[in-house]
Amino acid sequence: MAKVRFHDNNEYLEDQTAVEDFLASQEVIYEHWGVNRLDAELRSNYSPSEEDKQQILDAFKPEITAISDRRGYKTADVIVLSDLTPQLDEKLKNFVKEHHHTDDEVRFCVDGHGIFAIKGKDGRYFDVQLSAGDLISVPPSYRHYFTLMDDRKIIAIRLFVTPAGWEAIY
Repeated sequence: MAKVRFHDNNEYLEDQTAVEDFLASQEVIYEHWGVNRLDAELRSNYSPSEEDKQQILDAFKPEITAISDRRGYKTADVIVLSDLTPQLDEKLKNFVKEHHHTDDEVRFCVDGHGIFAIKGKDGRYFDVQLSAGDLISVPPSYRHYFTLMDDRKIIAIRLFVTPAGWEAIY
């Protein structure tokens, strides 16, 4: 389950209701889909084939369809980052630059962990620490960046309205 950490005082929100209420107040969508339906071997495969990635998407098709119908997402894919990823540190350098998008930035964490650092509506920065089963949608134009946690690995489903809307604006 997700946690929120505030940059200015290092305080955490860990109670799920408090996390959900806070994120809703910031217009950040948070859902917990869980991952139990996905085979454990597939969930922890950090070198998945295209067929494996499709199996992941198929496993969460009902949730992907439901949120896509509500939010207008048109496409989905699977991204995998780990120490097995070629040039991982170089890729992370781009993710940790503060930026925004013209569309939502949506990630569903299948395995591993990630942190979205977001500039809140009041200008206060906070981290949303994601674990397996967590979905986040950062609204358009919200300044943010992404990084991995100490385990340096994540498998995530990304949802898009348009590929152009996902391009980072630094």
